[in-house]
Amino acid sequence: MISFVVPAYNEEQHIRRTLESIHESARATGEPYEIIVADDASSDRTHDIAAQSGARVISVQHRQIAATRNAGARAASGDVLFFVDADTSVSPGAVREALRVMRAGAVGGGSRVHFDGRFPLHFKALIWASGALSRATRLAFGCFLFCRKDAFDAVAGFDETLFASEELALSRALKRRGGGRFLILRESVTTSGRKLRAHSAWEVWRALGSATLHMLGIVRGRRGLEAWYGGRRRDPEAHA
Repeated sequence: MISFVVPAYNEEQHIRRTLESIHESARATGEPYEIIVADDASSDRTHDIAAQSGARVISVQHRQIAATRNAGARAASGDVLFFVDADTSVSPGAVREALRVMRAGAVGGGSRVHFDGRFPLHFKALIWASGALSRATRLAFGCFLFCRKDAFDAVAGFDETLFASEELALSRALKRRGGGRFLILRESVTTSGRKLRAHSAWEVWRALGSATLHMLGIVRGRRGLEAWYGGRRRDPEAHA
């Protein structure tokens, strides 16, 4: 069984499209699958839309992405896990290739990521650089990460002391567990660029700097992570 875990907080604008893409991609594999949405204290229609879209919804009250992802993983029945952000559309090619590399011995991995919408030049440079760094270091973006369930359990899942960069910490742990067999696929997924459009360059760079400090263990908690944990302005390019 394939388990897709989708953490969500106030994602009524995007989650239906995300779940439709997962259903399409999973059906293309011809294998049994489940979708688990871990609804983390949403105050909008996220829970109802997810349930109507064929997902099993569990409700949590963490307001912390690592703990929410772990809650979804604990509810999963599959022997492989796909962690997909609630504003990310996956592709059949990415899911099929992820399954192929895991069955060929990889412990897990991620994919290339395309951000939707328009961006100023400085953000385009940031997106390009982060993608190149992900491929060079073989560390997965949080919006799409996959792994074997036994390996995930062996490394104790996402580090719940982290409020950011938890996917990078898990990538490193899985690489060690799998003898380096953690891959970044050539196939891509598409994620929303709303956070870049909704915040100034200074706010985004400050959040990235804070995420780095979290990864290094220098900072804990939500300080400096308002771009991730603060209130969200509606993306004017989003479709309801």
